Amino acid sequence: MAERSTAAVDVADNSGDQPLTAEADQSTADGVAQNRERDTEIDEAQGSGGTEGPGKASPPELHSGHKLARRYRLEECVTRLDGFSSWRAVDEKLRRAVGVHILPADHSRARSVLAAARSSALLGDPRFVQVLDAVEENDLVYVVHEWLPDAAELTTLLASGPLEPHDAYQMVSQIASAMAAAHREGLAHLRLNPNAVLRTSSGQWRIRGLAVNAALRGISSDTPQRTDTESVGALLYAGLTQRWPYENDAYGLAGLPKDVGLIAPDQVRAGVHRGLSELAMRALANDGATASRHESPCTTPEELVKAIGEMPRIRPPEPAFTAPPEYQRTTYQQGTYGRPAPHPGAAQPVPVPPAPLQSRTGKALKWAVSALLIAALGLGSWQLADALMDGNKSDDTNKTQTTDGGGKNSGNTKPTKPITIENAQEYSLEGSLQAPADVKKTYDGSSSTYWRTKRYNAGPKLAPYKPGVGIIYELSSAQTISEATIGLRYSGNHTTIHLYATDSLSPSTSVDGMDEIGTATTSGTSLTVKASKKLKTQYVLLWITDVPNAPQDDYSSAGYKQAITDVKFTG
Repeated sequence: MAERSTAAVDVADNSGDQPLTAEADQSTADGVAQNRERDTEIDEAQGSGGTEGPGKASPPELHSGHKLARRYRLEECVTRLDGFSSWRAVDEKLRRAVGVHILPADHSRARSVLAAARSSALLGDPRFVQVLDAVEENDLVYVVHEWLPDAAELTTLLASGPLEPHDAYQMVSQIASAMAAAHREGLAHLRLNPNAVLRTSSGQWRIRGLAVNAALRGISSDTPQRTDTESVGALLYAGLTQRWPYENDAYGLAGLPKDVGLIAPDQVRAGVHRGLSELAMRALANDGATASRHESPCTTPEELVKAIGEMPRIRPPEPAFTAPPEYQRTTYQQGTYGRPAPHPGAAQPVPVPPAPLQSRTGKALKWAVSALLIAALGLGSWQLADALMDGNKSDDTNKTQTTDGGGKNSGNTKPTKPITIENAQEYSLEGSLQAPADVKKTYDGSSSTYWRTKRYNAGPKLAPYKPGVGIIYELSSAQTISEATIGLRYSGNHTTIHLYATDSLSPSTSVDGMDEIGTATTSGTSLTVKASKKLKTQYVLLWITDVPNAPQDDYSSAGYKQAITDVKFTG
C-alpha cells in the first residue's frame, strides 16, 4: 500500500486517537433503503457462488490468476452482482488469503464504497473483519479485507440445527456490543444477516462487511441504529428457532407461516430459553411486546447491550460424563480355566448362588460373629479415646511452653506465593487498541521495558473519551488473587487501576458485568492493589481509568498518559 499513491487506510497515531466522524449514511447515500427480510440474494459467502445482476456500469473483465497492484492474485469469484464482484485472493507479499471487492472506477457507487471502507478501517475493532486496503487504480476500485478460513457463517451453523442457549447468548452479546461500539463512531452495517456473521474456531463471533456491504449495494437507512438492532434480533431469533422471522424464506431458513404475524421464539420451538426469546422480541419490529410481555423495545444497539447485561448470565452446559465400559471378566477368573469350551448354541447353565445359613448352627454362627464385631468396636473406641486424651495433655503442655517462651510473632500467618502469568492480551472496550505488541513487556522481568497508553489531551480521568484501557492476563490456572504489584513509568496526579475477574482473553461481557477484585490510586511509580474480596479466576483484567499528566518523551509529546513496566500477582 505504501508503494503506490492510494487512499491509505491507517489507524490513529501515537499522539492520541480522534473519534471517527464518518456517518453510515454518507457511505450509503447513493442507494435506496431495501427491506432486508425480502433481500435474499447470496452475500459474499466464503466458498459459495453468486448470481449476475444488472448494474449501472459493466463489471471489469477479470479472471482467476489476475493480479491487482502486482500483489493480490485473484483465485475464485464468490459473488458477481450489480456491477461489482467479490473474490477470494492471495496476498503474495504477506502470503495470506484475503477477500477483495472490485468495481469499475466509474461505477455510481465507487465513491461511497471507498468512503465506507476507509471509515470501517479506522474503527480497528477486532470484532469486525478488518479492511486491509482501499484503492483506486487503473480504472478499478477495490477493497481488500481479511479472509478467515477457520470461520463458519451462521448460515452454515444453522443448517444442522438451532444454537444451544449458551452459544446464542454469546452470539447476541458479542454482536450487540460490537455494533454499539460501531454506532458510537458513526458507523452502521445495514446488511447484518446470517451470511455476515462468522464464528471462529476459538468461539469468537465476528462481523464482516461493516458499512462496505451496504455501500456496495447502495443501501441506506434513515434510522440506521434501529435497522441494525432489528437485524441483531433477527439473528438471535434464527439462532433459537432455525427459522427466519419474516414470511419469506431466506438464507437457507424457512420463514414463518403467512398471516400469523411475528410470534415469540418459545412458541415456534419447544425448549427455547425464555429470557433469550423475550430479548429477540424486544429487538424485532413488533415494538417489543405481545399482550402478556410489557418490556420496553430495544431500538438501538446500546439499549440491547443494556438489556443483555440485565439478564442472568447463561452458563455453558456441563460436559457429558461417559461411563467407562463394563469390566469384562476372563474365563480364568470365572473359574473355567482348563475346562472344555461349551458348544456353540448350547444352553448355558445359570450358576445358582449358595443357600444362606438357615440351620440352627448357621444362626448361632451369625450371632457369634456379631458379638465379636461389637466387642472389637468397643475395644477400639476405648483405645482411641485414651489416645486422644493423652494427645490433648501433651498439646496443652506444648502450648504452655510456647506461650511462656514465645513473643509477639508466635501467631501463624499464611504465606503468599507468586502466580505465574502464562499469556496476556490488550483489551479495549471501545475504540482502537493502545500498544498490543508491547503487552508481554509488562511481565518479562525487566523494568526497562513497558507497555504504554496513547496520549490524551484531558485527564486524569479518561472518560468520557474512553471508559478505560487495559490488559487481560491469563494465569497458569484458576487461583485466588491476594494482591497485584504494578510498576509505572510516570508519576504525578494521579493513576487509578482496577482489577477484575473475567472469563477469557476475549471476555463475553463488558467491564460492568465483571467482578471487581480490588482498586487503588497512586501518584508515584509503583502501585499495590490488594484484593477486597476473594475471587478465584484464571483471567485478570488490569483496567486503567485515570492517568497523570506526563512530560514529553521518546514516543509522544506531553499529555495525560501512563506506561506499565512490571506486573506481578500473588495469591
